[in-house]
Amino acid sequence: MSVSKLDDQTRALALKELAHWEYDSAAQGIRRTLTFTDFAEAFGFMARVAIIAEKADHHPEWFNVYNRVEILLTTHDAGGLSQRDLDLAKAIDFFA
Repeated sequence: MSVSKLDDQTRALALKELAHWEYDSAAQGIRRTLTFTDFAEAFGFMARVAIIAEKADHHPEWFNVYNRVEILLTTHDAGGLSQRDLDLAKAIDFFA
């Protein structure tokens, strides 16, 4: 399935609906950092996201230290932000 990179206008409109995410022009994607009460809560969050990411066959780039999870969403096949990233960001927001 071919995935297309979003144009600047579509990206800007979409980001208005994703208040906790910011566009990273260098990475051509969107980023969010979440802080939890402890490692177990952070890891539980990552496990829930991993299940939906696997089902969508779209995987985040992420980093975890103790209670903090940093996430970058970009679609490498599209060369930047795609609708798949926006969909995953919305699902992540549901669990956050």
